[in-house]
Amino acid sequence: MLRRMKMQDDTLAGLGARIRSLREERGMKLKDLADGTALSDAFLSRLERGLVSSSVANLIQIAQVLDVGVSELFANAPDQSRSDVTVHRLDDASDDQSIPSTGYRWRLFAGGLPNDDLEVFHLLFPRKNRMDLMVSHPGQEYCYVISGRIRFHVGVESFELAAGEGILLNSELPHRADNIGTDEARMLMVVAKSPLKSEHFDWWRVPTAAAPARSAKTKTS
Repeated sequence: MLRRMKMQDDTLAGLGARIRSLREERGMKLKDLADGTALSDAFLSRLERGLVSSSVANLIQIAQVLDVGVSELFANAPDQSRSDVTVHRLDDASDDQSIPSTGYRWRLFAGGLPNDDLEVFHLLFPRKNRMDLMVSHPGQEYCYVISGRIRFHVGVESFELAAGEGILLNSELPHRADNIGTDEARMLMVVAKSPLKSEHFDWWRVPTAAAPARSAKTKTS
């Protein structure tokens, strides 16, 4: 147990130091990164010092502002710009990234290099998990529920999905996901980057924010 905790602490410290190094290489102040990601200066400062962990959505935002792939935020990132072949095995030793006090965990399965078009994540939501804030970032994402029940909030709409069901969404719409089942829920998330850099809007920071109007809705039987 103590060894695992130390490994998590080392991972957080390495992640924070890497983010700070990338930021300073680009001549960015902490406030510049905060403004670009819509994350607070205080949170980013604690993240760079290895005192807090981060959600997948936050890391995607940070990576986009720093113009790197998510995997480059970690100290042991591969020295290449695009993945050729990535195989994920059952006994892969990489540890999940956890968010202390929430039980929420995630792992990058594949992608995440600067020129990769896709990033594939495995997410674990503990029982009674609820995300507090909506998030938004350029691109599209597809989320497939492996086990449990998840409620997705996209703009002003919500969708309840069970195991074997999925949802494709425009990641620029404010969105979040909650575990509404009685057990932990697992989800596979595939994020497709936007070919163009998009400006970040602060829709998700306003609890009553409304989603942009859409001309039509696609329904499936």
